[in-house]
Amino acid sequence: MKRDDLFMKLLIKNIKTLVQAEENPRLKVAGADMKVLPCIENAWLAIEEDKIVDFGKMDDFPGITDWSGLQVIDATDKLVFPSWCDSHTHIVFAASREQEFVDRINGLTYQQIAHRGGGILNSAKKLREASEDELVESALKRLNEVMMQGTGAIEIKSGYGLSVEAELKMLRVIKKLKALSPLTIKATFLGAHAVPADIPNLQGFKSLEGFQKKEKYIQLIINEMLPQIAAENLADYCDVFCEHGYYTAEETINILTAAKSYGLIPKVHAEQLSNSGGVKAGVSVGAISVDHLEYVNDEDIIALKNSQTMPTILPGAQFFLQEPFPPARKIIDAGLPVAIASDYNPGSSPSGNMNFMVSLACIQYKMTPEEAINAATINSAYAMGLSQTHGSIAIGKQANVFITKEISSYAFLPYSFASNNIETVIINGNIIHH
Repeated sequence: MKRDDLFMKLLIKNIKTLVQAEENPRLKVAGADMKVLPCIENAWLAIEEDKIVDFGKMDDFPGITDWSGLQVIDATDKLVFPSWCDSHTHIVFAASREQEFVDRINGLTYQQIAHRGGGILNSAKKLREASEDELVESALKRLNEVMMQGTGAIEIKSGYGLSVEAELKMLRVIKKLKALSPLTIKATFLGAHAVPADIPNLQGFKSLEGFQKKEKYIQLIINEMLPQIAAENLADYCDVFCEHGYYTAEETINILTAAKSYGLIPKVHAEQLSNSGGVKAGVSVGAISVDHLEYVNDEDIIALKNSQTMPTILPGAQFFLQEPFPPARKIIDAGLPVAIASDYNPGSSPSGNMNFMVSLACIQYKMTPEEAINAATINSAYAMGLSQTHGSIAIGKQANVFITKEISSYAFLPYSFASNNIETVIINGNIIHH
C-alpha cells in the first residue's frame, strides 16, 4: 500500500502519552526491566514515508518549516502505542470449528475430540479441499480484522496441510498474503503439527501402525518438505508441536536440526497440555521462541535462563481450553523475558485480538500493564526476529502505530477488557482507519 503522494509526511501532536518511546532501542526486555515502560507525556511523533523520523515533548517541538505533503493529527487526550506484534498464529485455515467448542462444553476433552477425527486433523481435511484463492481471501479478512485491533506485525504458521502438497499450498498462501497485506508477516513451517491419518499419493501410508506412520511422516517432512520449502524460500521459521501423542522431544530436536540446515530458525509448541520436554528441546536447538508454557517447570525455567530463547505465552488458547495458567509471574521473577501472542486458530483460540490477550495476562497471570505491554510489543517482535524494526517507537523503526480514543492512561487498555479503545490505525505510515 503506497502513501498518497499528497501526504508523504505525518505529524501526530498533543499526544497525551507516547507509549514505548525509546531513545536507545532495545531488542527485548527481561525480568524487573519488564515493569519499566518508557513513555513521554504531552508528546509529538513525526513520520515520513513508512518510518518514524522523530518524536519528543510538545514543549520542545521545533515547529513546522515545510508544510508540503504534511498531514497533521491532533491526539489531545489520546495515547499513541506501537502496533502490537503477534508472534504466534494459525490464521490461514479453511473453516471454523465451533462444533468442537460445543463438544467441549458437553464434556469431551481436546484429546478425545482429536481421537474422533476432530482437532487439527479436521482442519487438515478441510484445508486440503480448499483452493489457494479461497484460503487467501478468508485469511485476508482475518488479517484486516486484527489490523483494526492494533496488530502491525504477525507470524503465520502452516500445519493444517499435513502432506507435501497441502503444506506447500499453505506456505504459498502465506507468501501471497505477505504481498497483499500491509502488515509485516513472518511465515513458519509447522508440518509437524500432528500425524496425518493419511497422505494422498503416498502408497500404503494409511495401513501403517501408529509409530511407523509417524516415522514415515517425519522422513517426509525432512526429505521432501524442507528441501522444497527452502528452494521456494517459503518460510522464515520451522515449528514442531512437542506434546504427548504428537511429537516427542527427541523427534522435535531431529526435525528442527534438519530445518536449521535449510536456514529455517526453530520455534517450538512447548508444554501446552503436559510437560513434554519442549522447552529443553527448543533451547538445545537455539529456538527463537518456545510457546504456550502452561506446564513449564523449574528445570525449564533454568534452561531458559541460559538461552536467547523467548518464553511466549498464548492467553487466548489457555483461556479457551481452560488449561492451567502458565507461570508468567515466576518466569519474569526469575529474570527472564516473556512475550504474548494470540495463537489465533479455529480450534483453540478463535481470536486474534491482542488487546484481549494483554487484558488476560494482567487479569489472570498477574502481569502488570507495563509487563503485558512490553510482552505484546518489543518482546513479541523479538520472537519474530523483528525487534530492530518493530515493537517500539524509535527513530528509524517502521511507522506502525495506533492512536487510542480519549482514555485516562495506558492501564485503561487492559482494564477495559471488552472495549474497543483504538481510534486510528497507521501501518507503514498510511492511515488505514481513522
